[in-house]
Amino acid sequence: MSALLEEINKRKTFAIISHPDAGKTTLTEKFLLFGGAIHTAGAVKSNKIKKTATSDFMEIEKQRGISVATSVMGFEYKDTLINLLDTPGHKDFAEDTYRTLTAVDSVVLVVDCVKGVEEQTERLMEVCRMRDTPVMIFVNKLDRPGKDPFDLLDELETKLDIKVRPLTWPINMGERFKGVYNVYDNNLLLFSVNKTKVADDQVLIEDLNDPRLVGLIGEEDADQLREDIELINGVYEDFDAKDYENARIAPVFFGSAVNNFGVKELLEAFVRYAPTPVSRPTNQGEIAPTDKKFSGFVFKIHANLDPKHRDRIAFLRVCSGTFERNKFFHHVRLGKKLRFSNPASFMAQRKETVEEAYAGDVIGLYDTGNFKIGDTLTEGSDFMFKGIPSFSPEIFRELLNKDPMKTKQLEKGIRQLTEEGVAQLFIMNYGSAKIVGTVGELQFDVIKYRLEHEYGAKCEFVAKSFHKACWITSDDQKKLDDFKRVKGNFMAKDKDDLDVFLAQTPWILKVEQENNPDIKFHFNSEFKLAD
Repeated sequence: MSALLEEINKRKTFAIISHPDAGKTTLTEKFLLFGGAIHTAGAVKSNKIKKTATSDFMEIEKQRGISVATSVMGFEYKDTLINLLDTPGHKDFAEDTYRTLTAVDSVVLVVDCVKGVEEQTERLMEVCRMRDTPVMIFVNKLDRPGKDPFDLLDELETKLDIKVRPLTWPINMGERFKGVYNVYDNNLLLFSVNKTKVADDQVLIEDLNDPRLVGLIGEEDADQLREDIELINGVYEDFDAKDYENARIAPVFFGSAVNNFGVKELLEAFVRYAPTPVSRPTNQGEIAPTDKKFSGFVFKIHANLDPKHRDRIAFLRVCSGTFERNKFFHHVRLGKKLRFSNPASFMAQRKETVEEAYAGDVIGLYDTGNFKIGDTLTEGSDFMFKGIPSFSPEIFRELLNKDPMKTKQLEKGIRQLTEEGVAQLFIMNYGSAKIVGTVGELQFDVIKYRLEHEYGAKCEFVAKSFHKACWITSDDQKKLDDFKRVKGNFMAKDKDDLDVFLAQTPWILKVEQENNPDIKFHFNSEFKLAD
């Protein structure tokens, strides 16, 4: 086996996704605990934990107790190098999560056993299905009274449109929760409230008729467990690793992340079954991780990760070959060569300089303004990776400067924040008004907060009545020019200088589409990388 292939096969890159409050960030922390990346775990909002131990590190995240930026963390478990991306759960930051899903090879979906499948969970699964991303499901908070496990499985299959197969099974819930039975390894995991260290209370029960079972969990629960496992084996298909890899079946695990329970079984199955780095689509065909020449794409940009140093970091997913520190690489969009003297790997806020990185790795590149989301780096080729689109926002507001003395700071701040993907910026063709588009109200709070605290600029937002942003193209340049001239008051340019039509209502959009059959109206920016 070549050295490159060996490095690729060691790596697994995944994202944790969920509805807010399902316990995603807590599960992230427990994974880091098992990987030895941190040594004590606790409630995420605990002040006793150093902030480097958790993945929520922006000030506004700590104030609100939610994740609003994707964190990147690496750890090692059983000779596997795991790159974990913890995503925002809040629906207002869904686009950041959609982009993150382009950079991973599989997903762990966290579901609250009390609330079941929620709206945001359904949306995230739609994105996973679009990309055929393999999914493992962790049903969390079993230490609380929740929905019947069989009802939960039905709900998962119906609402998420995917077959499921439980690989662990709970023994009771809430106050009577006694543990989980590991269906694929035939062992019993007994529950104990253990929030700070790794527990290992496993009992090998290869046969559910083993008389020790009654002694461990009582006769009633032993009978119920036997009945449940018989029903599972009769109703659900056997777990097939290939079906999981092809996103046709999702294995389900039960546990309590805050109590560090059932997490190890999930992690063990992840290391065993989750895919190593896979091929990625470009505008010139697929690029395999085994291709010897380096390539990668930027899926996230974050300014001021460390407020003391005012740095700006582009997160790059390595797709093929070997990334080397201080080597010149080709920036496809700009057509120029760049080299990076301090590429970083991450454990939440802790950064380490890396000499080399391989397919599957996520690295941080210090950026002086060269990168935008979706940019491709290569060893010289001129292809671009696909599948990292901007979507039409749902809310539009005009950005107004409240301090004319800080105009430059505001310009720089809003440009950097929109290049990060926090929101989209549209500059109107007439009057040059700055229209900021988002998918949720919360993003405006974040922009306002960050402009003031990171750039010293004060702003306010005025609501604009636009329904949708449409990227427009046409094979007939004259008709495109005529449309832009007639609709000048509603035409804008996006961050890539592409033409955007801001439709006021669904009816107006429908009329314009019918009246202009030679013009294509696109609702995301993916068209620009069409083959």
